[in-house]
Amino acid sequence: MSTLSNSTNIFWQDCQVGRPERQKLLNQKGCVVWITGLSGSGKSTLACSLSRELYTRGKLSYVLDGDNLRHGLNKDLGFLPEDRTENIRRTGEVAKLFADAGLICVASLISPYRRDRDSCRAMLPDANFIEVYMNMPLELCESRDPKGLYKLARAGKIKGFTGIDDPYEPPINCEIEIKHDNGVCPTPTVMAGQVVTYLEKKGFLEH
Repeated sequence: MSTLSNSTNIFWQDCQVGRPERQKLLNQKGCVVWITGLSGSGKSTLACSLSRELYTRGKLSYVLDGDNLRHGLNKDLGFLPEDRTENIRRTGEVAKLFADAGLICVASLISPYRRDRDSCRAMLPDANFIEVYMNMPLELCESRDPKGLYKLARAGKIKGFTGIDDPYEPPINCEIEIKHDNGVCPTPTVMAGQVVTYLEKKGFLEH
């Protein structure tokens, strides 16, 4: 994990065009939709479907996908607990910037530790952090195994894999919970609609 420093000789620089002006320009309110859940639970599917639905409504969003971030911003991090924490911290800071820009930022990461997700929530004001829990049982996620990771973890070729030999801590008070029904998951359109409905009710899709 990279070494972090706490500089004291830095100052916050304000600009004349701020968050209210940007939100007015976009006719929406910036927020972070944080999608968490086990590997294979449908996080990326929901994120992409949600982004597409928002686009059809003329709303600007951006998806921060956990795997994609590990190709660039977080490529120096592994999967030790401290690396996972730093991975989430960095993602939270970027998500905060997108929300400040007036965008609906959709962050899709396993983010297994509750304290790390709560730290990201604390970065944002005015309840602009919407936690979406993909509540899918391990058996269902493992049966999908779209990346073949569970198979490798079961064979001992991947250590510290969430749900197998590393814990996943589910949210206690998430804003949205998406569940399966007798082993059948909602369609991407239904899942995205559930999130969009919440955003509409909370006034994020208008200024």
